[in-house]
Amino acid sequence: MATTPNATTPAHLSENPRALSRRWMGADEIAHLITLIAAAIILLIAVLLVYQLWVHSAESRAKFGWSFFVTKTWDPVSGDFGALPFIYGTLVTSAIGLLIAVPLGVGAAIFLAELAPPKLSSYLTLVSDLLAAVPSVIYGLLGVFLLVPLMRTVFQPALKKTLGFLPFFKGPSYGVGFLTAGIVLSIMIVPFVLSVSREVLLAVPQDQRQAALALGATKWESTWKVVVPAARTGIFGSVFLALARALGETMAVTMVIGNDPKIAASLFSPGYSIAAVLANEFSEATGNLYLSALIELGLVLFLLTFVLNGLARLLILLTTARGSGVLPT
Repeated sequence: MATTPNATTPAHLSENPRALSRRWMGADEIAHLITLIAAAIILLIAVLLVYQLWVHSAESRAKFGWSFFVTKTWDPVSGDFGALPFIYGTLVTSAIGLLIAVPLGVGAAIFLAELAPPKLSSYLTLVSDLLAAVPSVIYGLLGVFLLVPLMRTVFQPALKKTLGFLPFFKGPSYGVGFLTAGIVLSIMIVPFVLSVSREVLLAVPQDQRQAALALGATKWESTWKVVVPAARTGIFGSVFLALARALGETMAVTMVIGNDPKIAASLFSPGYSIAAVLANEFSEATGNLYLSALIELGLVLFLLTFVLNGLARLLILLTTARGSGVLPT
């Protein structure tokens, strides 16, 4: 005997099951379409960026070809343009920034996630988040008025005295240069490494910590031998997120790197980065070739970031595969 819906029966329960299923399938299709459009827009933006850079750098590419990447001369007056000094400066300053920021950021993340009291951890995490929100020009000003004088009068002379036998620590102490820019970059990217690494460490299941402690491990042993390896992939991700930020940083690096398009082994020497030369010279570029060369530098920076992030993703996949036993260690 069929039942008739009454006032107490919800409307969606009184519907035909097939009609209800079709309605839910329609909602799923709409949600799928909306999210697909959002993902496609992101891809479209990236393609348009590359297309615009490629089209507007046509004159420079036609004249210099592959030699643009290996030429050291940057002379707008004579129309000779080469990207090598800027590529070198970008890679050197980013490498220095990572060498300083990664141990500091990961160590602080381990302390805040595993060892610090909860209140202290929350306060220091808030401070770290505030540092990540500071505009880069503020770091540049601090670098100019605080770090550069200290580098010129204290740190660079001390490094020259103790490590002057190495080519990296020779030459006059200007204050500005690759090392100063790298230190400023490290201060800027530490909050990114710290924040992401901390969240990844906290995401490791509590059962793994308890199992290690139950087997007789100390708190530090459970952290270093169980929690950190479990969060290794996410920590790698935080490092390469910081690398992407370092490669594209403009204002802070521009203010302390010295802005001299030369290649030098000494970290005390002034240099130039791709982002810095774009910020300094784009508004003053005269002539189509000059403008096209600057746009090609932007294309180089985009491709450099793309390649390094691709290598980072490959490293993460290999690390994950080894951790899961798919590849031999």
